[in-house]
Amino acid sequence: MKDKRLYSPKYIREILDRYGFEFSKSLGQNFLIDGNIVRKISQEGNITKEDYVLEIGPGIGTLTEELALNAKKVVAVELDKSLLPILDETLKDYDNVGIIHGDILKVDINELIEERLAGGPIKVVANLPYYVTTPIIARLIEEDLNIESIIIMIQKEVAHRIVASPGSKQYGSLSVFVNFYTNPEILITVPKTVFMPQPKVDSAVIRLNLRKYLPEVDRKIFFQVVKAAFSKRRKTILNSLSSNPWGLDKTQIKQVLKEANISLDQRAENLKIEDFVKISKTLPSLDIY
Repeated sequence: MKDKRLYSPKYIREILDRYGFEFSKSLGQNFLIDGNIVRKISQEGNITKEDYVLEIGPGIGTLTEELALNAKKVVAVELDKSLLPILDETLKDYDNVGIIHGDILKVDINELIEERLAGGPIKVVANLPYYVTTPIIARLIEEDLNIESIIIMIQKEVAHRIVASPGSKQYGSLSVFVNFYTNPEILITVPKTVFMPQPKVDSAVIRLNLRKYLPEVDRKIFFQVVKAAFSKRRKTILNSLSSNPWGLDKTQIKQVLKEANISLDQRAENLKIEDFVKISKTLPSLDIY
C-alpha cells in the first residue's frame, strides 16, 4: 500500500495544481477527501476480491484506489478528458484498474461488462453528480444488465425520496420507479465538509439491490399510471388520473379504480406499488386502453 493515500487534501491539491486542473461546475465535480468515508463505501458495498466493479466518475481516483485494494478488478468510466493523465499517475500502482474515457449514458455497458469485467455479475459504485443522478440510475436499473448491486453517493434529499414509503411527504414517482426495480437502502450519510470543493448540501450513500423478479405488468402502462397519479399529488387518485394520456373521462377512470379495488378518495402518495400494478392491469382488461 502506498504511503500517501488519495484522500489527503494536501496531496489532492498538490496533484491538481501540478496538472493545472480546474473543477468544472457544469460536470458537478466534487472529490472525496475523507478516508473514513472512502473505506465505509467499500465496506458497505461488500467489495471483495471476488468482485468485478464498474465505477462511474472516478475523479482523481480517491474511491477507485480503495476499490482496487479490495476488488478483483475495477473499470472506471470518466467523462472529463483532463482527468485522464491525473488518473494515469494516481492509479499507476494498481494493475487491476482500467480507465475508460466516455459518458456512462452513452457507453455500451453490456459490451463493457462482457469485454472488460468477465461478463459479470458486477457491482456498480459511483459518486454521482447531482444533475445527472436520475438518468444514470434509470439506465442502470431499466436495462437488462448483469449487475448484482449499485452503490452510489447522491444528494441526501434525493436518497430519502428514493427510500420513502407510501404515506410520507417524500414518497413520489421517483420512489415508485426505483422501488419497482430494486430494494433501496441508505447506508451512510455524508456531510458536505468531506468534499473538495464543498457542495451546498449533504450527501448519502445508498445501495440498490436489483430485484430478481419484477411485477408482472406492462411497464409502459404502469409508469404512465404512476406519472399521471403524481402529476396532481394533492388531489384524489380519481381526479389526478382523470388527466391522463389515454383519453379517458372521469366516469371511465372511476370504473377502472372500482375494478382495481382502489378507493376513489385515496391519494397517489398513499398507494403502494401493488396498487399501481392493479390499476395498470385493469386498464387493458376493461378494453378501454
